[in-house]
Amino acid sequence: MSSIQFRFALALIKIAILAALILLAPRTAAAAEHFNAGDAVTAREVTDAAHRIEGAVRRLDRVELTPARVTAIVERLIAAGRVTGIGVAVINDNEIVYRRAFGYANTDTTRALAEDTVMYAASFTKAMFAYLVMELVDDGVIDLDAPIERYLPKPLPSYEDYADLAGDERWRAITPRMLLAHTAGFANWRFIDADGNFDESGRLELRRDPGSRYGYSGEGITLLQFVIQEGLRLDVETLMQTRVFDRSGMKRTAMRWRDDFLPNLADGYDEAGANLGHNKRESVRAAGSADSDLIGMSRFLRAMMQGAARGDAGIKEMWSPQVRIAGQHQFPVSASEIDSDRDDGIALSYGLGWGVITTPHGRAAFKAGHLEGWENYMIAFPKAGTGIVVMTNSSNGESIFKALLAELIADTWTPWEWNRYIPYMESQAKTN
Repeated sequence: MSSIQFRFALALIKIAILAALILLAPRTAAAAEHFNAGDAVTAREVTDAAHRIEGAVRRLDRVELTPARVTAIVERLIAAGRVTGIGVAVINDNEIVYRRAFGYANTDTTRALAEDTVMYAASFTKAMFAYLVMELVDDGVIDLDAPIERYLPKPLPSYEDYADLAGDERWRAITPRMLLAHTAGFANWRFIDADGNFDESGRLELRRDPGSRYGYSGEGITLLQFVIQEGLRLDVETLMQTRVFDRSGMKRTAMRWRDDFLPNLADGYDEAGANLGHNKRESVRAAGSADSDLIGMSRFLRAMMQGAARGDAGIKEMWSPQVRIAGQHQFPVSASEIDSDRDDGIALSYGLGWGVITTPHGRAAFKAGHLEGWENYMIAFPKAGTGIVVMTNSSNGESIFKALLAELIADTWTPWEWNRYIPYMESQAKTN
């Protein structure tokens, strides 16, 4: 081969290598967001606080939205609904394709909400705790259908927090499955009476026979945490950190307050836009103490969806219906509220730590998180590989959820009435 031919061949090789690098570049960027258990988070993801994922979004009805269109929809809705700040992440084919924050973390300083701004996860904590429990089930540490008394060294009413149950032997029938499916028979909280009123002297009681009916209960989740800690002598905070947060790359998520959250922290806001602050929770509560950010929660949902796609038995059980729900609302306005067939078309049910519905796109699993100033929602459609995470620091957040889900992913099956997601047009009409 002559020197000219050699140089020509070398030039062709260089061109081929350059073309390959160009073709691989988008895949490399996408790979940085791919979750595999045990993978380390890339340095780029940790250091680039402004990192934003904005790819085309494919809805359940196969309509595709450009990133600009998605952004425009969110901006229009938060303005109309007077939502202080919101983070939105969309998943297609079990990968995050769009993730962005809007609005304010703090209106006093006009500091913008970012994807890594720490927000209150509220009852998203229950969904993450449920996954931890399924991990313990897979390890053979706990049996979903064994009475909890098997794991406790002494009868439940012997403990101070559960002394109110003395004389009611029905507690012995309670299992971890009932506690995760909210069928153990407890109220949401002992200090809330049957009509939803605050009762400072409220007693813990079984308002229904264990296993007989759905009734959302933070007390039930708290009891399961107690069983794991007191009976199995396992530290829930450590397990949540190592087996849920670290594995999913949730760098700014914790079961209680961390001082490093402070520089980039969101405050909550009420319906009128008044600042409610951010509670620095010092106690680990599986029912709702976690703080997180949009990056972390989107990675968690992605991890669950990818696990489901791999055939993870624990996730499959977690997202399987355990009990049908007939109640009109997740939190009834009174003890006399009658049942309804309104949600029969979606077979509204509860799984283990997650709500479950049936849609034309297969079964979907959802979880809400709610406290004054903080309103969150996530839903996964495993068969379609589509999901969405929404986090807000506003008591007006839920008012746009119905429209947001319909416009961004064509989800018209979320039980918004059961969740009391009153659309912003209606909620504003009631306050004006």
